[in-house]
Amino acid sequence: MEWNESIRRAINYIENHITEELTIGDIAKQAMISPYYFQKGFSMLCGFTVGEYIKKRRLTLAGSELVSTNKKIMDIALEYGYNSPDSFTKAFLRYHGATPAAIRKGEAMMKSFVPLKIKLILTGGYTMDYKIVKKAPFTVVGMSRIFKYDSADSEIPKMWAEFHQSGKNLLINSMYGISIDKDMGGNEFEYFIADNYNPIKEIPVDFVTQVIPEYTWAVFAYKGSLVNTSSLQDIHDKIFSEWLPQNKDYEIAAGYHIEMYSNPDDYEKGTEDKNYYSEIWIPLCKK
Repeated sequence: MEWNESIRRAINYIENHITEELTIGDIAKQAMISPYYFQKGFSMLCGFTVGEYIKKRRLTLAGSELVSTNKKIMDIALEYGYNSPDSFTKAFLRYHGATPAAIRKGEAMMKSFVPLKIKLILTGGYTMDYKIVKKAPFTVVGMSRIFKYDSADSEIPKMWAEFHQSGKNLLINSMYGISIDKDMGGNEFEYFIADNYNPIKEIPVDFVTQVIPEYTWAVFAYKGSLVNTSSLQDIHDKIFSEWLPQNKDYEIAAGYHIEMYSNPDDYEKGTEDKNYYSEIWIPLCKK
């Protein structure tokens, strides 16, 4: 199935069940894609997570019901998944900038977040440098933390800042940024800042090891300063929104996603050097 058709089916399912309990597993099933792959592709293609989309649509529809019906605020809150007036009011205020009562009285403006529409656009015409390689299992050692998909984009940079500020970067090299969702079906994943494990060295306190299984990997190259993170992100976007969906031979094999960073000391300006080299690894299997 084409990626835009997968997204369209998922959006239709969300809209038709917006007042019901929605799980990533059920939504991804409509798109006929694994939850891990669907969440990655959705957020990269749309610019926000599935959870954010659902929340904004529910609060938009709740606002419409406030001004177009005489339903009690509590009933509207329950309809859109909030178990108490307080939790609904806080979420409503954060999104609309006004309380439900103020909106109902016409004292404030409210926001409208319309459903996503799929349009046919011309893409491609660019070059991506990659190779397909089989890698034996290898072990990494590093700092690990669990993240929710909805907040990972803002929380992972904080983890990196903590890693450097605490001096943990002096204990191991930060060669990898590794995302692991082994079940490929949850709302959370494990993230590692890691280096290759050396069995003759003692594992630092608060660090853990992790075995990365043997896979065939698509390895995408990026050359350029990491200060301009949008360029690296652009490669991520193209992998999940275009390269993988259009690939006739391979599909994603497991919930692993690796960024490999070369040693900054090898470059005159470190990670800010225009020639700095990094890679993105995606595990594949034959269709």
